[in-house]
Formats: sequence, structure tokens, C-alpha cells
Amino acid sequence: MLLEIEKKSDYEQRKKEDDYDLELGLLDIVFPWLIPVKGMVWIASKLKTVAEEEATDEGRIQEQLLKLQMKFEMDEISEEEYDRKETQLMEKLEAIRKYKEEYE
Repeated sequence: MLLEIEKKSDYEQRKKEDDYDLELGLLDIVFPWLIPVKGMVWIASKLKTVAEEEATDEGRIQEQLLKLQMKFEMDEISEEEYDRKETQLMEKLEAIRKYKEEYE
């Protein structure tokens, strides 16, 4: 239970650090030309978040592994090609897991 609370608080803290709030303040009233700049920073922040989520999606790699295995079992690809592609996908999966361990 305590571990879940700690995980949630870590997630919420990281989420707060990653999210750039697009709130208007006194500086925006004084310097209205900052509003488009803040908008671009917000868009860049959202793009970074989405790209990181897609790049670290283990499910996509696992799905590719299953498709590869099905092709091999149906004799659509050779054993050498299967081994080569499986090795590549497993390396990607391992890299994703190492990345998640370091940054989560």
C-alpha cells in the first residue's frame, strides 16, 4: 500500500515536471508577444512527452515479436531471418527496459 502511494507520488511529481502549464499571468499582459512563445514551448513539451511514450512502448515490440513468430511457424520466413529479426527486437526491448529503469 505504501509502495503504491510512493509510486503515485513519484509519478505525479514527474508529471508535474514534464508538463508545461500554459497559464496566462501578469507577464503575458505586460509582454503580450510572449504568448505565442509560450504556446510553442507548450506544444514542444507535449510532442516530447508523446514521442517518449511511443519510443518506450514495450507492447509494440512484443506485438512485432508475436507476428514474427507466427510468420516463422507458417513457413513465411526462414529460420535465419527469424533469428536475425528476433535478436533485433529483443535488443530493442532490452533497451526500452533499461531506459525505464534509469528514468522511472
